[in-house]
Amino acid sequence: MDERTQTPKNQENLAGNESTDFIKSIPTYGRFPLLDRVRHPVDLNNLSVEQLEQLARELRAETIDAVSTTGGHLGASLGVVELTVALHAVFDTPQDSLIWDVGHQAYPHKILTGRRDLIRTLRQPGGLSGFTKRSESIYDPFGAAHSSTSISAGLGIAVANHYKARRDPKFKERSVIAVIGDGSISAGMAYEAMNNAAVAGPGAEKLIVILNDNEMSISQPVGSMSVYLSQLLSSRHFLGLRDLAARVASKLPESIEKRAKRAEEYARAMMTGGTLFEELGFYYVGPIDGHNLQQLIPVLRNLRDAEHIGPVLLHIVTEKGHGYQPAEKSGDKYHAVSKFNVITGEQTKAPPGPPSYTSVFSKELLKCAKKDENIVAITAAMPTGTGLDKFEAEFPDRYFDVGIAEQHAVTFAAGLATEGIRPFCAIYSSFLQRAYDQVMHDVVLQKLPVRFVIDRAGLVGADGATHAGTYDIAYLGCLPDIVLMAPSNEVELMHMTATAAAFDEGPIAFRFPRGPGLGLQLPNQAEILEIGKGKIIQEMGTQTGKEKGGIAILSFGARLTECLKAAETLTQQGYSPTIVDARFAKPLDTNLINQLARNHKVLITIEEGSRGGFGAFVMEHLAHNGLLDNIRFRPMVIPDYFINHNSQDAQYAEAGLDAPSIVKVALKAVGADNTFIESLFN
Repeated sequence: MDERTQTPKNQENLAGNESTDFIKSIPTYGRFPLLDRVRHPVDLNNLSVEQLEQLARELRAETIDAVSTTGGHLGASLGVVELTVALHAVFDTPQDSLIWDVGHQAYPHKILTGRRDLIRTLRQPGGLSGFTKRSESIYDPFGAAHSSTSISAGLGIAVANHYKARRDPKFKERSVIAVIGDGSISAGMAYEAMNNAAVAGPGAEKLIVILNDNEMSISQPVGSMSVYLSQLLSSRHFLGLRDLAARVASKLPESIEKRAKRAEEYARAMMTGGTLFEELGFYYVGPIDGHNLQQLIPVLRNLRDAEHIGPVLLHIVTEKGHGYQPAEKSGDKYHAVSKFNVITGEQTKAPPGPPSYTSVFSKELLKCAKKDENIVAITAAMPTGTGLDKFEAEFPDRYFDVGIAEQHAVTFAAGLATEGIRPFCAIYSSFLQRAYDQVMHDVVLQKLPVRFVIDRAGLVGADGATHAGTYDIAYLGCLPDIVLMAPSNEVELMHMTATAAAFDEGPIAFRFPRGPGLGLQLPNQAEILEIGKGKIIQEMGTQTGKEKGGIAILSFGARLTECLKAAETLTQQGYSPTIVDARFAKPLDTNLINQLARNHKVLITIEEGSRGGFGAFVMEHLAHNGLLDNIRFRPMVIPDYFINHNSQDAQYAEAGLDAPSIVKVALKAVGADNTFIESLFN
């Protein structure tokens, strides 16, 4: 049975029966009288527009208070408070499907859909996801955390509903609403979906796309004429006249009918600015003020009740962080926040610590770029997250933000590389998945020297499985002629950045984790590494354990620190291991691997990646060379399931990639007793 058909305990109908536990779990209960009456969207049905405006104010205050205690995506959520209230007041969710693109703006939606008592568990271990999630609520019909998927998913749901209605006369087709931001709609997938919606048949008629324009990037000024036209164009009276005109035109010669249709489209487009969307087959309405419920609600009702006008695009204009002054003044800073003081807006600062891996990469890239004017940097709408904002400030003419368009970013970099430019294409690991065909076909197949900078490799903490960078070793490592590196610390990251800058023989990639480095002293000058060569960190010492023969631990990436911690414990138990920093997954240092296999009884590989990655490459080499027969090989990888949001340390402990887990694997491999092994950690 679909888990979404099960009503979560916190969503049980409590009307007329106040739950003491529910109230106790909400610290603001009693401060917001209207919000306190809302357990589910149905509770909005009988509220006046004035009451809905008051509810929106209370919902905004509740969202601010909740995120101040958990951290999260604040600006985007505050920007859609009025829209969230209007949508749940006008449409009958969850029967009507409401899809939030990305989902990071869905905190108010979660509060109104039976999750207010849990909202302060947001992004916390065992708590609510920071994005929409099907298994979390029946009000989340489609899970998302990457952008530009909502229109495709919404179209699929609308067409599926139409099929159901054709088979079962009792089934009533419902509205499907896809909310997408002006940044997300810049991605090619959104336009592919809109292009398909125009020819997807009558099922698409129930699709309403709401373009949430919070940057004023494509909108005309919002004024009284625009509001009037939006209400007029969405009204039954106008749509009835339009339908009549269409029927009359259909009786005319084909050439005149086409001209009449295009004349009507262009006339409306000149008044409203929707030419592009009309050309894609959408009935365009807008732009209107997305914070004005007096405007939003009538238009949404008109669109809800309209029939046979095809897919609709409603263009609203909003402001990120609306209603909370600190967020309004600094949109980027408040896009994602740590815990903060509600009164002052001051965010809780982490204690001083080592520079992040991202900042170390950024500084070294600047050094390389100052020496080489052919180095350029490319990001897909993540300049701050990838550290390229510093590059932009220094070299604005050599910096390219292509928007949420990872596919284009990769092929654009390939084009640059054909002309002798040295592009650094910096993309999060989980986002690079979206450009895999371009990596393979446009870069690797042509052996073009594109430098892939893979940030957020491994497990990423509160963003959970949707943003975890666990698959790039496997999906890149299977491609011929690509060089794949991973630094064990920030000094190694410096070396790998410089190595990538100097490498022109083909594609090269290096991956590094989210978070701070180890605090190592950075050298003044980075080294150019020899491609495919690992580094022995610690040689096997004298052994006194009950079964001698030696343990070798071969680490690819930042788990090396945990390997060294594990080595201390193993040494105390009489098994002083060899520790090796592999540095490269492709090409493998086969000579070093052969040496480890021939001189040790146990060989352990460890990586911050999935099955099919570095460990698999090593195992295949050992098997082909007859070395797997005489060694106890143990690959340690992220397990074959999705790991939910938590702290990074807790995630790695769950994955079995921390020091105690390494010790257990090593001691079991040499035949130590399980009871003895467990006693070391109890």
